[in-house]
Amino acid sequence: MSIVPLEHVAGEAEWRMPSRGVVGMASLITAEATIFTIFVVAYLYYIGRDVSGPTPKQVLELPIFNTVCLLSSSFFIWLAEHAIERGKMKAFTLWWSITFLLGAIFLWGTGAEWYQLIVHDHLTVSTNLFGTTFYSLVGLHASHVIIGLLMMLVVLIFSLTKHLRPQHAERVKVLALYWHFVDAVWVVVFTVVYVVGR
Repeated sequence: MSIVPLEHVAGEAEWRMPSRGVVGMASLITAEATIFTIFVVAYLYYIGRDVSGPTPKQVLELPIFNTVCLLSSSFFIWLAEHAIERGKMKAFTLWWSITFLLGAIFLWGTGAEWYQLIVHDHLTVSTNLFGTTFYSLVGLHASHVIIGLLMMLVVLIFSLTKHLRPQHAERVKVLALYWHFVDAVWVVVFTVVYVVGR
């Protein structure tokens, strides 16, 4: 049996190593997913173990609007990725701005929810097990949203000042990976906290 050199195989695409940015972000996402898993398991473990209220059913409302904003932001950041790849910088700036705005609305909604829970429902991190695990899990996610928004703001400033170019598309895609991860984690948090936990 003769061995055919790889370069002679018809239709074979040349394999290239993934970029360091993608590998680095994949490693970060793996580590962060592990941390979130620990917090989710802790939340599930402590559901219903409180001896005093308030309970999730008494104070939590489904954050539908916030969820729609955050999840739709993944679509707009995907549009931004494709725009910069094609050199359409005005379209990129528009889609990136919408992504940032939707993320900011989500964060504002989380803040409004926490204000309601703390001031009106008297649920703090030290009230009971529910308060401790709720603020830990949702707060962990919110901190990742803040980090993502700060990074997106830097990119947006570069774009508005014309310092961002199509050759930076790879870096934009790496950041977009992080934002998709934040959105995917919210699906888990939403399901665990607001659906299963109630």
